[in-house]
This record gives sequence, C-alpha cells and structure tokens, in this order.
Amino acid sequence: MSVSLRSPARRRALAAAGTTAVLALGLAACGADSKDAAMPGMGHGGGGSSASASGTFNNADVTFAQMMIPHHQQAVDMAELADGRASDPELKVLATDIEKAQSPEISTMRDWLKSWGKPASPSADSGTPGMDHGGSSTNGSAMPGMMSETDMTGLKAAQGKDFDRKFTQMMIGHHEGAITMAQALQNQGRNADAKKLAGAVVTAQKAEIEKMNKILDRL
Repeated sequence: MSVSLRSPARRRALAAAGTTAVLALGLAACGADSKDAAMPGMGHGGGGSSASASGTFNNADVTFAQMMIPHHQQAVDMAELADGRASDPELKVLATDIEKAQSPEISTMRDWLKSWGKPASPSADSGTPGMDHGGSSTNGSAMPGMMSETDMTGLKAAQGKDFDRKFTQMMIGHHEGAITMAQALQNQGRNADAKKLAGAVVTAQKAEIEKMNKILDRL
C-alpha cells in the first residue's frame, strides 16, 4: 500500500467517506416505516433475536443492511487471506474470529432484506435511498473503510510480517468504517434487531481495533 492507513491523509479520507455514509443513512431514515417478520439471530456474541422476531423498519435499516453486506464480505475475504500468509499467531486467531463473526451477520442481513421485500443491492432498489458506490471517497466507494482493488491486490501478494502489517492496518480502517455505519444506523434506524446488530458491531469491532493496535505496535 502506498499510503499508510494510520497516516493523517488516510484517516481524513476515511472520515470523509464516513460522513457520506451518515448522510445517506439520514436520508434513508426519512422514508416510510414498514412492517415484516422472519429475522434470524446475529453474530458478534450480541445475544441475537429469535428467528421469528418481527417489527417495524424504515429505509435507513434497509440501506444499512444493503451496505453492510458487501462491507462485511470484504472483511471476510481479507480474513480468509490470513491462512497461509500471516505469521503472527495472535493475528491468525483474530482473522478467524472476524470470519466467524461476520459471515453469520451477512446471512442475517440477507434474510432481513428478503423478508422486507428488498434487494441485496441498493443499486437495484429504486425505492430506497442508498449509497452511491461511485461516491466521493478516494478508494472509489462511498462506504467508509472499504479497501480499493489496489489495496486488496497488495494484501494478496504479501507474506509473513509484511502481510501482518498490511492486514492490520487495513482491517483497522475497515473496522472504523463499519463503526461509522453502525453508529449512524443506531441514530437513524427503526428496527430493533437491526439496531441491536449495529450495537454489537460497534462493541465488537472497537475491541478488535484495540487488539490490532497492540499487534501493530509490536510488528
């Protein structure tokens, strides 16, 4: 990666992207509320809801799920790269934990969208305000914390300590973006299960950022 994710420039870029996501979720919250059912439990150890839970939801809840699915998927893709590339034992465990936590959450959010009668992608949903994926962030995505193709290519090519360092830097930025999105949903969303998942994301990923900062300090 040509620019450190801990540099002021990178953090300003993430902050700008985060503002875009907050504004999009705020706009989505202005939409009409809806009712539906069939929401399975959640990951992140958050004490998920019953599979038969039901409740109101608004466009902010829909937009959050539509954005967080690809956001989580990229984190899972990054975590899977650690197998055979990472050298730090603690980092290997953390990568496995990330994959185990976020994969079930992807399934949960897909089920929500299906039960709400909404597509998985905001670009396919003309009735729901969503993120502009050709947006203003420097990595070509309006979602905060998303890595560019160049970032991902560089991570795939890395090995050993070089991979450990790149992975940790990238995942910190990725987690910071997810926290921004989750906090926006907590403020703008209506569905209790979606807000509960957002709270679990904030708690878990803040704790993981703290672990990664410690790992990065000793790499």
